[in-house]
Amino acid sequence: MPTPESPLFLARKPKVPPTFDGVNYDNNDELKAAQDAVLREQWVKSMMARLVREEMGKCYVREGVNHLEKCGRLRGMESYR
Repeated sequence: MPTPESPLFLARKPKVPPTFDGVNYDNNDELKAAQDAVLREQWVKSMMARLVREEMGKCYVREGVNHLEKCGRLRGMESYR
């Protein structure tokens, strides 16, 4: 797996913002790059939500009825859904 500093990672990293604003829809390369950037951003948000849910589940098992009090730092991260 490439590291964040490797040339392979940097070559595959999107070079456009994750939005369709200002995209020329007649240019297929530009449209594809925007689609890839949006898809990557959505995937990252989905994975963040999954990680937060898993940690909340672990906290609930560990802390029981006090999980909302003890794991309050995770509750603010629920906006990733």
